[in-house]
Amino acid sequence: MEGRYELIEHVCSLLADEAGTLRKEAPYRVALCYPSPYHVGMSSLGYQAIYREVHAHAGATAERVFLPDDVETYKRTRTPLFTWESQASVSGFEMLAFSVAYELELSGLFTMLDLSGLPVLSAERDARHPLVVAGGPLTFSNPDPLEPFVDVLVQGEAEDLIHVLLDAAASMDREALLDHLAKVPGFRVPGRGGARYHVAKATDARLPARTQIITPHTELRSMFLIEPERGCSRGCHYCVMRRTTNGGMRTVPPERILSLIPEHAKRVGLVGAAVTDHPRIVELLRAIVDSGREVGVSSLRADRLTQELVDQLRRGGATNLTVAADGASQKMRDLVDRKHSEEQIVRAARFARTAGMKQLKVYNVVGLPHEEDADIDELIRFTTELSRILPVALGVAPFVAKRNTPLDGAPFAGLREVENKLERLRKGLRGRAEVRPTSARWAWVEYMLAQCGPEAGLAAMDAWRAGGSFAAWKRAFQERGCEPYMARRVEDGRRQPTVWPIVPGRPPPQPSAA
Repeated sequence: MEGRYELIEHVCSLLADEAGTLRKEAPYRVALCYPSPYHVGMSSLGYQAIYREVHAHAGATAERVFLPDDVETYKRTRTPLFTWESQASVSGFEMLAFSVAYELELSGLFTMLDLSGLPVLSAERDARHPLVVAGGPLTFSNPDPLEPFVDVLVQGEAEDLIHVLLDAAASMDREALLDHLAKVPGFRVPGRGGARYHVAKATDARLPARTQIITPHTELRSMFLIEPERGCSRGCHYCVMRRTTNGGMRTVPPERILSLIPEHAKRVGLVGAAVTDHPRIVELLRAIVDSGREVGVSSLRADRLTQELVDQLRRGGATNLTVAADGASQKMRDLVDRKHSEEQIVRAARFARTAGMKQLKVYNVVGLPHEEDADIDELIRFTTELSRILPVALGVAPFVAKRNTPLDGAPFAGLREVENKLERLRKGLRGRAEVRPTSARWAWVEYMLAQCGPEAGLAAMDAWRAGGSFAAWKRAFQERGCEPYMARRVEDGRRQPTVWPIVPGRPPPQPSAA
């Protein structure tokens, strides 16, 4: 059938442009699944790291699978979902291992299971079906909505756990395997056991995570990604990747980083929760640029920037400088313990202008507890001030409280309120700065999935089956009785009287209807 041939031909054309693809025959085969399209999945450092680790296991091999860009063609031509390396049917593999980055990728997981001819609900699968496993960044916060669909949850950093899993899976039948994993730290087997919200920590010997396959067909075109540090030494109240999640920041010496960059890599991306907190970051940047490569850095912290650091980024090809403010006003930044000031952000803008950069990108959140119109007006004033130094693009996301953080349990501000804040920003900055907001509606869906239990996963399945519109999600949450879990904060040594920061003289904020 013509459509089926074109699907395979498309995959083969992308494979032909890859450098570093692994192929291996082994008795235990893992279909490594990413519930977003190829260009997103291949930008995931964790996904690529696990791909390498499976291939490093003596008895196992991995082939990649992604959410198709053209799902309807698969359905129309009745083409079973197939792997990239061999174009083999996913349903014939011993294990499907999903890497789930965030809540809204649940729909992609459902679609991939459905296209594979597998029941979406784990209760409807048995020993005839592949083992369905899920891990990834979502397990650092709230993997509960995944429970109805997976046989095993791998929680936290998985570089060591994947070997434990493969050893056990190759030597046990399904029932014995599930009973065994339910007792092993780092795994959770829905209905059988395993600690909730456990975050496993990989051994230092597994660091750093790095790209295995370089391809031009990603969000970060032909860029080799590597982490100079893992974790974070900071304690921002809203962030899952804070110092208490998995033991703080672990740095990798620049010498090791440089030794792992392949000769053919012309673009290098330094990735992590707090890259600019690395004590030798400028030295590392200079060495990469001096080798004739372009370089990019994620998670720039305004309080860590210097003129020399920004100059090295410009030498490495950067034309924009990106920083996160994460609070509409200084009051809001102080509230969430985001330790930087307006002065530091202004200084970063001046560094960028001096280095010859063209634009400053600033990420921010709106809808934090206790936020008022005056805070939004302060953001307008401050962004206007920045725009006099350098053109500004302001990325704005509605605040979504995550599990495993001190702001766990904080309410969503409400759709109307968030949309009013975004409109106030647009009007106030019209002609002064570019405002790039994310959807308030889909932030609310993300919030419900982040703050509810397995019932929210079932609601996600209902919404997916009903077409995936916002109305379908809203109806599904209501019919499944989904109520945000007002959790206690995690233990981190801080003396806070509630699950979110208190402003003297004001009552705690209450949940607002979406």
